[in-house]
Amino acid sequence: MTLVVVLVVLVVLLVAAFVFVGWRDRKRLSGAEDTAAARDAASIQEQHAAERHGVQGEVWRRGQAGNG
Repeated sequence: MTLVVVLVVLVVLLVAAFVFVGWRDRKRLSGAEDTAAARDAASIQEQHAAERHGVQGEVWRRGQAGNG
């Protein structure tokens, strides 16, 4: 019984180490191009959001001017 428990603990530790090393290496392999692409995408998304917000403000102001 003790041998089975020791083997199960050993297997669990090996699997955990394997998963951790894989996760760490995958994170390290993401290069500068991936980071730059993510930064560019976020910048474009923010620009579109700002433009959409501006257009919505203009529509609201035109609606207020027509009612006033």
